[in-house]
Amino acid sequence: MTTTDTLEMRMTRVLPATPEQVFDAYTDAEKQKIWFSILDASPGIVEIEVDLRVGGKQVAVWGPDRDTLFREEQTFLVIERPRRLVTESTGSSPDGLTMTTRVDITFEAQGDGTLMTIVQSGFPAVEVRDFFTQKVWVGALDRIEAFLVRA
Repeated sequence: MTTTDTLEMRMTRVLPATPEQVFDAYTDAEKQKIWFSILDASPGIVEIEVDLRVGGKQVAVWGPDRDTLFREEQTFLVIERPRRLVTESTGSSPDGLTMTTRVDITFEAQGDGTLMTIVQSGFPAVEVRDFFTQKVWVGALDRIEAFLVRA
């Protein structure tokens, strides 16, 4: 086992919708285009393509302008709608840095909502893992929740 294999983050959030609704909000390109920028004062650029099948890819490009774009390509490894989704994710930032991780997400009915659990592993450094735990996923879950409340 390499050092990066042990750098894993886990977080959970209860979202106000059924597992099917949360799974679809997370995987549907048109829904993602809405929630990616739902909390932004100015929407910026959001381009998403999804081929939701094992071996298929999701490609997302987003940022405030054409000179500041983030890109993420996910390959779907496991799709068990609406319970589980596993991807290999390769992301790049505007400064050219890239990173590949594994993302395992479960969607479990809990009361009137859904417990969404994200486990992401393979981070290259503790600081990167902590940034994803404290900023990236918190922001994504806040946006998905805002989308589900408005839907």
